[in-house]
Order: sequence, then C-alpha cells, then structure tokens
Amino acid sequence: MADEDLSRDDDDGLVEGPPSIDMFGAEARKPTLSDDASAAYTVIARKYRPKTFADLYGQEAMVRTLTNAFASGRIAHAFMLTGVRGVGKTTTARLLARALNYESETIHEPTLDLTVEGVHCPSIIEGRHMDVLELDAASRTKVDEMRELLDGVRYAPTSARYKVYIIDEVHMLSTQSFNALLKTLEEPPPHAKFIFATTEIRKVPVTILSRTQRFDLRRVEPDMIVKNLEMISEAEGARVEADGLMLIARAAEGSVRDAQSMLDQAIVQAEPGQTVTGGTIRDMLGLADRAQTISLFEQVMRGEAGPAIETFRTLYGYGANPDQVMLDLLDHCHGASVAKAIGPQALIMPKDQAQRLAAVGAAVSAGTLSRLWQMTLRAYEEVRRAPDAAAAADMALIRLAYAADLPGPEEALKRLQDGPASPAGPASQGGPSGPSGGGGAVASGGGGTVARGMAAPQAQPQASPQVAGEPVASIATFEQMLALIDRKRDISLKLDVERFVRPISFRPGAIEYEPAPGAPPNLAQRLVGRLKEWTGERWLIAAQGGGGAESLWERQKREEREVRAQIEQDPFVLSVMKTFPGAEIVGIRTLPGAEAAQGVVATEPEDDDED
Repeated sequence: MADEDLSRDDDDGLVEGPPSIDMFGAEARKPTLSDDASAAYTVIARKYRPKTFADLYGQEAMVRTLTNAFASGRIAHAFMLTGVRGVGKTTTARLLARALNYESETIHEPTLDLTVEGVHCPSIIEGRHMDVLELDAASRTKVDEMRELLDGVRYAPTSARYKVYIIDEVHMLSTQSFNALLKTLEEPPPHAKFIFATTEIRKVPVTILSRTQRFDLRRVEPDMIVKNLEMISEAEGARVEADGLMLIARAAEGSVRDAQSMLDQAIVQAEPGQTVTGGTIRDMLGLADRAQTISLFEQVMRGEAGPAIETFRTLYGYGANPDQVMLDLLDHCHGASVAKAIGPQALIMPKDQAQRLAAVGAAVSAGTLSRLWQMTLRAYEEVRRAPDAAAAADMALIRLAYAADLPGPEEALKRLQDGPASPAGPASQGGPSGPSGGGGAVASGGGGTVARGMAAPQAQPQASPQVAGEPVASIATFEQMLALIDRKRDISLKLDVERFVRPISFRPGAIEYEPAPGAPPNLAQRLVGRLKEWTGERWLIAAQGGGGAESLWERQKREEREVRAQIEQDPFVLSVMKTFPGAEIVGIRTLPGAEAAQGVVATEPEDDDED
C-alpha cells in the first residue's frame, strides 16, 4: 500500500494538510478574517486624501491663483509650497502633477478640473508614472545624487506632457545640492516642471526662492476642520459629539492630517453604534475640562490662591497634565486679551465660554493681562522642567494669584515718588490725593487703567467704612454713586466724576468707564478709595480707551444746546429777532408753573451759560 495520504477532504471541499510549524517548532497560528481586515484597513488620513483641488480645505487663495494661471496659460516652471505639517503640501504637489499632465479624450491641455480621471491620473496617484518623480530630500542630500537626478532633466518625457519633479522637505538639501539645482531652475527645459515642498521655508536659500512661485498654505481654521471631520464621521458611520470634534480641531492646530489621525483614534474609543462623547476625547487627548480651566483662570484673576489650588488639584485628580493646565491658562489669557481688544465674537469657542473670558478682559487692564501672560509663560517652562510638576503648578498659581492683585510698575513708581498718603485722608488735605486707609491699587498699561480696592496692611490704620451712627452705604447704580458722593460732600471728586467719567458699564463692586479728555490721572484711584471707605466693599474700577456714554457734564451741555436750538427756531423768537436787528439770546431760563411747559424766554444775561 502506498504511503498513507495524511491530507483529507473535509465537508467543505477544503484540503487540510499537516499543520505548519514555525522556526521555533511551535504550530503556526492560522490567519483569520480579522487579520485580513486589519491588513486591508486604510487610515482615514490616506483614505480621505483630497482627489481634486476643490477638496482642499482652507486653501482658496492658492487654488484661485492657480486656476487663473492655468486658464491664462501663465504656468510657472517651479512651485514652492510651504506651511505647517498636515495642511496639504504633498497632496497639492501631486494634484499639480496631475493637472500639468492632464489628458483625456476631450481635454488636451493643463487644467485644474480633475473631477474626471485623465489618462495619466491613475498611475500618478499610485506613484508609478515614469515622468513624475517624487523624491524625499532627506534621503538625497548629497550633491552627486542631485547631479545624477538633474542629468535626466534634459531628456523629454516618455508619455506625459511634462516631466515633473516633486521634492519633499527640500530645505534638507545640502548647500552644494542647492547650488547644483540653481542653473537648472534658472534655465529649465520647456518640458520640465519642479514642485518643492517644505515646512522650513527660512532654511531654503533666497536664490532658490527667487526662481520659484511661492505658495504659503495656511493653517486651516477649526470650524473648517470640524466640517471635514463631520463629513468623514458620517461616511464612516461613526457618531461623535460636536464638542469632541471641536476639541480635536483645536488640538490639531490647523493641521487637517493631525485632526484626521486623532479622529481615527477617537472612533475606536466607543463600541460600534455608540456615540463618542466629548469627555472621552478629552481623556484621549489628555486635556482638562475647558469650563473648569476657565473657572481656574477667573480665580487666579481675582487673586484667590486657595480656591485656584483646589480647582487645579481636582483637575489633576481627573488626569489633567500640569503643563497642559498651564497651556490652557495661557490660552485663556490670550482669549481675554483678544476679547478685550476686538470682542467675544473673535474667539472660536462656545458662546458662554467666550462671554466669561470677555468679562475677565473687561474687568482688568491690558497691561495686567500682558503681565500675567509673561508670568504664565515662564510658569509653563518651570512646570515642564520641575521634578514635581504638580508642586510647581501649585507654586505658579500662588504667584499668579498674588501678582494679579498687585499694582503695575507705573503705579508702584508713582507711589514711591509721591510718598505715603496722609493718615487724615484726602478730605483733610483739601486736595485730590490718593485714597486713605482702605488703600487703592492702580495697574495701567495698554490704554487702560484698573483701580482695585485692596485691604491695607494690619499695621496701618483702617478708615472706618461708616460715619458715626450712619449705616454702611450700598449703591447699585451710577446715579446712586453720584448721590453718595454728593451726600459725603466730596466736592472735588463729585465735579471730576460728573465732568470726566463716561460710563460704559456699572454693577455693584465694578465700574468701567471711558475717561474724557483732561481727566485727572488719579481719578480711578481716588474713586476706588472713597467708595471702599464709604461702602466697606472692594471695588474694581477700569478706565478703558473708548466706548463710553456721555459724562453728566457733557449731557447737560448737549441738552442746553438742543434747548437753545429749539428756541432759536421758535416762530415767536424769530419774529422778535427780525423786529429788533442785532438782538441776541444771552440766556435761557425755565420758569416754574404753567409757563415752564411753554418754554418762556428770558433776556436776562447769564454769562456763565454761554457756550
């Protein structure tokens, strides 16, 4: 009998031979269906790579320029594409190679309309076209390799219209390689086109840049990245919360490829059919809750070191990295500054968060925000280098909270020059000096002044917040504040507030105003000191650069002018003026009683009311 055949046919018609043995003598594992699926899987960043110029996100300016150039036939012989990673430099280079060599049954010239694949498009996309050479400058830095490459430039293309050279990361070429490339770029043959891509445009010699047409690919805005991620999620059948997509878009920092890679990672964070939440993506990215970091920023700006440390430790307990928390504080400081200069609509974040940062920006000066930015930037570096990052973050928060409540360098220097205030206070001196007892701090810079009522050291006498037998005053409106100043008989302060304060916003404990021309530089300091003395409360008074309403004095003058203009147009007054040539209105008085409603004119001279 012949050797027994160990193989057998099973019911499915498959032949099972002897088990395969690997090199270590163990039985090899049979491939499964999941292995084939994993091997065939294409990551999102490659699967959804743009196929046409219309698919490029955020590069409308470049596409418009190229479209006009191709339509008019003014196509450059060399292109330089620059930008941060993931904005589409290599993709644009491949699309340009297709556009230059586009050929179809009806189109026989370069075109940017790539909606229908041309004759050469499939081979160019797959990277196997003989006339399109894609090179990595990092692996061909030697001058001999560059000369070998340029030797083939003089030969005509084999099948396409142009011989296209795509050199990625061109800044990594050596100086000798750049010099070898110069002559070819200056006088290229008509059938050769060069497309360079780089992330370090400053490392490319200017002699090369002057021979190319440069395109700066912009960072893609987060809202456009979110639209791209929504499209991909819908195509992949994945459900991701909008907040999570916005977190990915912000973390990508303008890179579409980074965002797509993070989305690829986020999709597998939930079971098939389930929704990937924003919290899950936040944990995946190692980010702290943005609402809590804004609360932390608000506590720091209020000088509340203890609550700030407790909030940070809560975030740290949830897994937030200390250096990431410092980065968030930097981001919030920047957002508050931008909202102060432009408005909350300039911030790309949920409306409620933008409003909170705008409120912080409105409450403090630009100089204070700038100072806090510099300190937070140094704190971030300290936290990164510290052996105990959490302890370094605690110390940084204490320092930031303390600095947020200090006067600026300008005010500190002014106080040193002026000397200590008299214990009797400004009322006893008869002049508009600084606040007494309760103390006032002013931080100025960037066109704004912020005055804060701060607790005086215990060694100094505190001004009593109430007059003997009189309850502590409480004010809720600007008019009540004026009435309080009038009751306290501070005539100098009352005149200055009425004449130079243009209110912007008023709420108990915080006043924002625009100073009128000629306003005393210490008006905010005097006002915050008096209000703290009279109300016993801490006040924050900010003098902004513009946007305030009329001061009380300006409103009175305007109303007087309007009344005078109305009376001058009265028919009776006009007839009197016509009857007595040379007569003029020297004063206007409103009489009590029934005549007041009719606007009786008095010719009694009042020199003080003349404009």
